[in-house]
Amino acid sequence: MANFSILDVNGPGGLFDIDATLPLVAIQFILLMFILNAILFTPLLTVIDDRNEFILTNLSKAAEMLTEANEITTKYQEDLINVRKTAQLEIANSQKVNKELFEIELNTSQTHINELLNTALEHLSEKKDKALNNLDTNVKSLCVEIENQLSI
Repeated sequence: MANFSILDVNGPGGLFDIDATLPLVAIQFILLMFILNAILFTPLLTVIDDRNEFILTNLSKAAEMLTEANEITTKYQEDLINVRKTAQLEIANSQKVNKELFEIELNTSQTHINELLNTALEHLSEKKDKALNNLDTNVKSLCVEIENQLSI
């Protein structure tokens, strides 16, 4: 079996022996706590606090920059919408003007073509009349010749 003589709770000193070492250990613990607090914990906490303040400052700056970026983005989007509307109106107006110019040019060309056609038709009609008159005179002269030939 195991020998538990070290943990003898029945003899003097037992498991919870309260003597002069307990206050000495408590004083050492409190003294060590003050020394560690002054040497280690206070500077560490100030560094942590400074770091937290730095992070919060940067986060607030980032939030402000994000808000400003969103405002600029919405402004540019509104400007873009306005520019697109203006461009569409200008395109529609230029199409209308070009259509009107095309119709005017088409009408002018059509009247010029009609005039040329009428001139050509008149010229052809005059030539036809001349040809018919020539033909008529030729036919009459041929008829006279035929009659003369037949009468002989």
